[in-house]
Amino acid sequence: MLKQAKKMEQQMAKIQAGLAEKTVEKSTGGGAVKAVAKCDGTLVSIKISPEAVDPEDVEMLEDMVLSAVTSALDEAKEISNQEMARVTQGLPIPGL
Repeated sequence: MLKQAKKMEQQMAKIQAGLAEKTVEKSTGGGAVKAVAKCDGTLVSIKISPEAVDPEDVEMLEDMVLSAVTSALDEAKEISNQEMARVTQGLPIPGL
């Protein structure tokens, strides 16, 4: 049992390292705002097209940024959960 737990721990560490390198990109406003996130849950970048910047409608830009970031982080989390589930095979492990 200890040997199996050690093997699972090694597999999880390997997957986590891979997730730290894998990225997802989401955009809103027809590509006006793009957010890139790593599958370890970190936000890598936000790109805003100059055409999306309207001083008269800052609220719309804020909404597009929030939407793109939320979508990117949600997809990154989903990919992470799927990868980890392959190793844990559905075992409830706190913190994952």
